[in-house]
Amino acid sequence: MFESLTERLSQTLRHVTGQAKLTDDNIKEAMREVRMALLEADVALPVVKDFVDAVRNRAVGQEVSRSLSPGQQFVKIVQQELEHIMGDKNEDLNLATQPPAVVLMAGLQGAGKTTSVGKLAKYLKEKKKKKVLVVSADVYRPAAIKQLETLANDVGVGFFPSSTEQKPVDIANAAIAEAKLRFYDVLIVDTAGRLHIDEGMMAEIQELHASIKPIETLFVVDAMTGQDAANTAKAFGDALPLTGVILTKSDADSRGGAALSVRHITGKPIKFMGVGEKTDALDPFHPDRIASRILGMGDILSLIDEAESKLDKQKAEKLAKKIKKGKKFDLEDLRDQLQQMQNMGGITGMLDKLPGMGNMSQMAQSQLDTKQFTRMEALINSMTPAERRNPDILNGSRKKRITAGSGTDIQDLNRLIKQHKMMAKMMKKMSSKGGMANMMRGMGGMMPPGGGRFPGM
Repeated sequence: MFESLTERLSQTLRHVTGQAKLTDDNIKEAMREVRMALLEADVALPVVKDFVDAVRNRAVGQEVSRSLSPGQQFVKIVQQELEHIMGDKNEDLNLATQPPAVVLMAGLQGAGKTTSVGKLAKYLKEKKKKKVLVVSADVYRPAAIKQLETLANDVGVGFFPSSTEQKPVDIANAAIAEAKLRFYDVLIVDTAGRLHIDEGMMAEIQELHASIKPIETLFVVDAMTGQDAANTAKAFGDALPLTGVILTKSDADSRGGAALSVRHITGKPIKFMGVGEKTDALDPFHPDRIASRILGMGDILSLIDEAESKLDKQKAEKLAKKIKKGKKFDLEDLRDQLQQMQNMGGITGMLDKLPGMGNMSQMAQSQLDTKQFTRMEALINSMTPAERRNPDILNGSRKKRITAGSGTDIQDLNRLIKQHKMMAKMMKKMSSKGGMANMMRGMGGMMPPGGGRFPGM
């Protein structure tokens, strides 16, 4: 997300940071570039205008002229104003009410509403330790009810059955009664979407809202629709007392116009951001972290949060003890490492959050074979336990069997064996004296060809 915007803004701000003194001329030039970058990112025009005016007013004032480093102060102003248009701080769900806390989901068809219900249910269950019930009031699509039931089973939350013969208001009220009876903390109500905003749809959801009086009314919108997302959110906000927005498919949106426009146009905070197809791919929206990523400064806090929640600490400790005892790093250990990295969003997802690595992430995406890790895992899965523990026994016939079973070729297997040997050597260095320094040297071997660095590094 934000790749093109990050590239344009980074270039502009790098030029300004290098200036010993800021003048009206170089500020004017920089603001022209910033304005163009935001418009190209499909940020709504009123948002661009207000942002540029706010930055210019602060940049030409005392704040910058008295600063020891005017260029850096200018970058700081841009960052603060980016945070401001996105909402200054993360706003969590308000569930402080007599259980069950009812959360109503609204949005157009195809925005990812039902999937977001499943993701939100998992988030509340795992991160907030809530007992969650979900129900579908979409009486127009039987498939939507079935989809929600499947998602509820996948994430391990309660599902209240409904049918297309019932009225949405009756379904929701019956679900509330069930939630009270079974002591659920939260009830999430999925609603019908339409291909466009129409009076019938608005009247139906207004009636539903009036009947169940939800504590949270979340608007689910597709980030890839750019500033249209903000306009649709405004139309819903005029009809319903929205409390927040969930931005879906943001991982597929390279521009970021919706994220920068929604709060400013609707006055409603973005509370969550969908960052993938998996049920755990829902992140709380932190304006400060997003602004930092837009300016190419990385997002270390989100990386730490992900590591805390997604890395298997027991496996990591087990491997550390194994290496410390002088045992060999085998292919089963390598498979575990690959799976852990995939859980963290792969190499591009991790690079994206490291300071100064925004462009590296794009390079890695375009120049690295991202399916390589999938092939490596398939090869390891095709081996016997004995082969995984001791790759030295792999002869010609064994290699032939493994590649046939994994749908790969001999070059892939040879590459895997070579990379495993490098990793094993690196692990050995880690366990010996001066481990960290040796590990950093060893890691050069895991980088792509060309002096052990990514292109352009």
